[in-house]
Amino acid sequence: MFEKLKDLKTYEAGKPIELVVREFGIKPEEIIKLASNENPYGPPPKAIEKVKNIANQMHRYPDDSFFELKDALSVKFDIKNSNVIIGAGSDQILEFAVHAIAPKKVLMAGITFAMYEIYSKQVGAEILKTKSITHNLNEFYEIYKQQKPEIIFLCVPNNPLGECVDSKEVFEFIEKIDQNTLIVVDGAYQEFASYKDKNKEIKPKDILKYPNVLYTGTFSKAYGLGGMRIGYGIANEFIIQNLHKLRPPFNITTLSLAAAIEALKDEEFVKMGIVKNFEEMEKYKNFAKENGLDYIDSYTNFIVLYIKNSTKIAENLLKKGIIVRNMASYGFEALRITIGKPEENDKLLNTLKGMIS
Repeated sequence: MFEKLKDLKTYEAGKPIELVVREFGIKPEEIIKLASNENPYGPPPKAIEKVKNIANQMHRYPDDSFFELKDALSVKFDIKNSNVIIGAGSDQILEFAVHAIAPKKVLMAGITFAMYEIYSKQVGAEILKTKSITHNLNEFYEIYKQQKPEIIFLCVPNNPLGECVDSKEVFEFIEKIDQNTLIVVDGAYQEFASYKDKNKEIKPKDILKYPNVLYTGTFSKAYGLGGMRIGYGIANEFIIQNLHKLRPPFNITTLSLAAAIEALKDEEFVKMGIVKNFEEMEKYKNFAKENGLDYIDSYTNFIVLYIKNSTKIAENLLKKGIIVRNMASYGFEALRITIGKPEENDKLLNTLKGMIS
């Protein structure tokens, strides 16, 4: 029983606040959680108000066509409703894609989003990874030519490292791949990358001219709806129609649907969070330079700092009520830190300074 799952690792989410409360007796309001790439500013106020107003409707299933949300996304991206599928987070769209194809081989970067490998191993696929931990598309192409994987995952920008290839490179790579191979472009952090550098921007509309490319996006990051679990996929109608065959009915909630629709109406609030994110990220870059630490230039809402004894330091931070992500499980000593509010970042950096000095 479960023989096919014996080598499959369980995805490790960031430690929840509740766990720290139980283990260390720290008051919830004194805990700083900077481990799960959540938006510290939350969703637009209109989304919160909408959820409050319809909370008494939670016994009702949502409109399973998701027409209003698809319509809003189609306007935002200048595409058709029929080019969109809605999922319980973009993770579910990734799962649909893998299960729809049931590939024998799947290609991804040396270090990237763990669920690519988890979903692929669920269907017995062989996992192919580049030697480079970041996205080296020349390496991708060499492995592709030799191994001919049925699915290629590109995380643009990449989680959990934060680096991002130029969109020009992505499209040049796509052009070289046979149309029988599905290319998944994971744009969970695209709002951040496209703000920081237009050369990184991938417009979902540009994906549609390719018959073998699926773009995924989420409301969990820039839109502050991580707790609502809602994402989307964008592709040509043939891909979307086939993914819909795997979608269970009512796969997102009535409340999450309403929140996403309202969040899309307040792009100014969303942009505010993105702007503050990169303003605050400068503190981490300066901290790294002042303390002789290397870091990965990030196009997301988190940053990776290379720090010796990262496991011990992460544990010591936890005891002080500061939750970060230790990267030791990926094979190197570093901390991945979500960019929080100014006072959260200041407290973390002041505490970290005392631990590494």
